[in-house]
Amino acid sequence: MPVYVQHEVLGKVSDVFNAEALWQAPGLALFTRRPLLRDLLERSPREHRGRAATRCFSHVTLMLPQDEVDDDRHLTRGARMRDLAQSLTALHQKDFGDLLGGDEVRYDVVGTDALAPGEVEVKFGHAVYLPASGEKILYAVSTSRDSAIWKPVCPIYPNQRLTLIGHDADAASCAAPGWPFGADGAILLINDGPDAPIEVQVRPKDAFACSFDPLDGYYTIKARQADVGGNAPRLLMKVTRVAGAAQAQPQALAQTQAPASAGQIVPAKPATVWKTRRKSPDDAELTAVPLSHRPAAESDSTYAPLSQQRVSLVALALPRLSRYRDTGARALAIGLDRELKPGPSDKDSVISFAVDAGDQLHAITSAGRERIAAPASFTPVDGGTVKLLTVAPEMADRYCATLCLPQPVGVPVASGARFAFGRSAPMLAALRVLDSPRFLEHADGHHNASADRIGLSRNAFNFETTNGSYQITRVSTTQALYHLDEQLRFVAALGDETYYLPSGHHLVAGHYVLRFDA
Repeated sequence: MPVYVQHEVLGKVSDVFNAEALWQAPGLALFTRRPLLRDLLERSPREHRGRAATRCFSHVTLMLPQDEVDDDRHLTRGARMRDLAQSLTALHQKDFGDLLGGDEVRYDVVGTDALAPGEVEVKFGHAVYLPASGEKILYAVSTSRDSAIWKPVCPIYPNQRLTLIGHDADAASCAAPGWPFGADGAILLINDGPDAPIEVQVRPKDAFACSFDPLDGYYTIKARQADVGGNAPRLLMKVTRVAGAAQAQPQALAQTQAPASAGQIVPAKPATVWKTRRKSPDDAELTAVPLSHRPAAESDSTYAPLSQQRVSLVALALPRLSRYRDTGARALAIGLDRELKPGPSDKDSVISFAVDAGDQLHAITSAGRERIAAPASFTPVDGGTVKLLTVAPEMADRYCATLCLPQPVGVPVASGARFAFGRSAPMLAALRVLDSPRFLEHADGHHNASADRIGLSRNAFNFETTNGSYQITRVSTTQALYHLDEQLRFVAALGDETYYLPSGHHLVAGHYVLRFDA
């Protein structure tokens, strides 16, 4: 891979603010000490023909020991730093004026804790760019390991053609937080102007795969080989346009290009829809039966078809905790493990969703905690998408959002019998996945009350199948029940009268969004 960023730590100097001492050593001392800035620029030209340089680099970042920079800011309000940048600019123009090709010379002086007293580090190259005064940002780059916690990486300016992202800021334009690929990997962004698409390349190409998801609006960079734990490291990257120029199609040149707008945040995919096939009377005997339940061969034995009645937990309704201040509930947190099954928020969770006493939603991963809002989509693991949906206005006084479960949990139910659902009812207890004090945090620090005590009565409602639908009867007059259709859209709030729920539709009770299939 070409060297996109040149960086070198100069030998110790007595005065780090002395431009002449950093630019070139006097006399024969040049042969007895490490090269200084002028020598480095001369040995690494931007363009050359044979051994002759035809163009030199003009943007240079100079890093000084942080203590020296702080002292200058305290004592002279940064005057020595400004003088250093101006003096080096003048020396650069004087010695390399015929190799600038009309480029403006720019120096940036910053402090770093990585240098010892008297040391100076310089950085320049094809992927080092210093913006002009007043130049506006064209793109903002951010990365994530889990699609929930996004951390800023760097800006891209209209005239900044190359940006190299890697594991540290020495060998790259900037470092990505939580970089998972080691020192050998890098991401190269190519910007050919506001009207051209951003190109994304991974280096080395044979070690990584890069793809763009136009629905979620980010790139996925994934190692082709798994690590010692059997997992292939991956990094998600957004390139978000922040200037008002025309959009262009993004390109992930390391893999297949995808038609979408570069850096554009595209709305998430529509919510998952569960549809029930309507059977005609003539089709009654053609119902598919699982292979494991089919008879192996024709025999005299009687075959009884399986019951199709089933109740499934398809989503969790996240409550507004502000309604339950008198209980002392301070936070409710739900974690999803690597298989995206719900459980308490702990070290085994790849992502957790929390509601605090102020009804604010947060996503929590190993990368940190970030406030979120519905609707939203998350991909904490490859091949698994978690949807967070908004709630209907008729339910907004009780709920913040609806968390769809990637893997619904189902329980078969017998026909011709009436069952109860609630905290004290054993029926469908397997669906009450939050029936534990580990989900709820109290202001007094105790964890002795089940999360189901918020919003779910001991006996919430009764249900039984009847003529292809479910007969729902509210038992507790304080229990809020809501009917949602097949696509989780609000239909009605249930009262005390008997209610008939069509097959394939949903009922919300407490935290639970239940689908009833008959």
